[in-house]
Amino acid sequence: HVQLVESGGGSVQAGGSLRLSCAVSGVTRNNKCVAWFRQSPGNEREGVASVVTIGGDTDYADSVKGRFTISQDKVKNTVYLQMNSLKPEGTGMYYCAASFYCGGWSSFGYWGQGTQVTVS
Repeated sequence: HVQLVESGGGSVQAGGSLRLSCAVSGVTRNNKCVAWFRQSPGNEREGVASVVTIGGDTDYADSVKGRFTISQDKVKNTVYLQMNSLKPEGTGMYYCAASFYCGGWSSFGYWGQGTQVTVS
């Protein structure tokens, strides 16, 4: 059973930075991909960044390229999302997700409870 617990959300002014953390527990050795998603008010949930746990390949939504960085600490079983130069449209609930295979944004079946980010 995979469990994902996010932390690090909060309120920040436009141009500021936040780092989100996702603690992964359970069948961690089978989690091939971990990703961050964002759901803004009135919008569907969208993929923001993903990392292949073996190999470290990353992928980003065009809207965050150059500003967000996803990384992992395999010792701590934690995935991070460093968010710089935040914009007001970055406001939303950020979710961590895991998948046993890397098949694009629709392949994720395990989800955390989310952490709120507000950019003003």
